[in-house]
Order: sequence, then structure tokens, then C-alpha cells
Amino acid sequence: MADETYRTVAGRGRATFEVQGSEFIGHAAPAADRDEAEAFVADIRAEYDDATHNVPAYRVRTGGDILREYGDDDGEPSGSAGKPALNVLQQEAVENVVAVVTRYYGGTNLGVGGLARSYSSAVKDAIEDAGITEERPHERFAITVEYDDSGTVRGILESEDADFEADYGERADFEVRVPKAEGEGLRDRIRSATSGRADIDDDPGE
Repeated sequence: MADETYRTVAGRGRATFEVQGSEFIGHAAPAADRDEAEAFVADIRAEYDDATHNVPAYRVRTGGDILREYGDDDGEPSGSAGKPALNVLQQEAVENVVAVVTRYYGGTNLGVGGLARSYSSAVKDAIEDAGITEERPHERFAITVEYDDSGTVRGILESEDADFEADYGERADFEVRVPKAEGEGLRDRIRSATSGRADIDDDPGE
């Protein structure tokens, strides 16, 4: 249901430790969708481009409330890294979360079991550092209006404490993010206030 809450991380988290000479650095962050998750993975890979491995895993909601789960071994033996990292996200029952574990090889092979334990620990420690919180599912939609209606729309969004970005080009465009339980009422209010002149796109970027 739209007003149900879900578990996610409260912010970014980081943890580091060594196992037989190999350094493991766990990173965790909230991600509203797959694009944000992939962007975080790319940022970590760029920051730690000299690492032996950067193993990603994430669980994010996509269109239609489908939960997308992803993990990749990034060159480690099959099943030794990506799956254990993802398993931690599943066990912690967190959603809209991305994790990356950076490894600098220390010269000693850890074996599949040792790798799995290390990657799992790195994700778990990073999540603990970030902290877990309860969130309400959000949705995004776009509003386009003529300038005459832009002040009215902006006033409504501000009065509802909605999260939005405004872009003023040939017309006024608003990208809005609100809890799902409030979305339909907000759209109805904007349609009414603009006498139906507002162009509302429920699936921006889809």
C-alpha cells in the first residue's frame, strides 16, 4: 500500500578492515532508483580506480513497485562477492540501497568462503555505519504550465512541503517528489487551481 514504510539507510556509510593483507572498504548509500544506484557505483569505481575489485550490489524499486536486485562479482570467483553482498541487503530487509565493496589485494588468496565472509562483513559494517531508518514510498511526477500559472503551482508545492525543482524555459517545468499517499491529492489540487491547464506527467523519464 502507498502509505506503508520500508527500511533503508539513513545516509552514506563506510567501513574498512584488513584480512590477511587484503584491504576491504565497504560503502553504502541510499538510492531512489536504479540510475542513482548505478551512479554511486560509477563514482566509487572512479574514486578507487586503482583497486583490485569494486563489487556492487543494490536493491531498488523500479516502475510499478518492482524490486530490482543486483550483485556482481567484478572479477572475483563466481558467487564469492556479489551474491554475498546482496544477501546482506536482503537479510537486513533494506530497500533503495546501494553498496560497493572495494578490495585491494594483499597477496594471499582467501578462497571463496573467505571472500564471501569478507564481502558480507564489509556491506554489513557499512550499513551499520550509515544507520537504518524507516521511509515512506515516494513517487515522482512532472508539471508543466504557462508562466501565468507558475506562481500558483509553486505556492501549492511549497505549502504542501513537497520536494521539487523548477525550471523556467519557454514554460515553467516542475519536477516533483512526494510520498505516494499524498501524490494524487496534490495533483488534483493543482489541476483544480489551474482549471485543468497544468500538464501533468505521472511517469517523467520513463
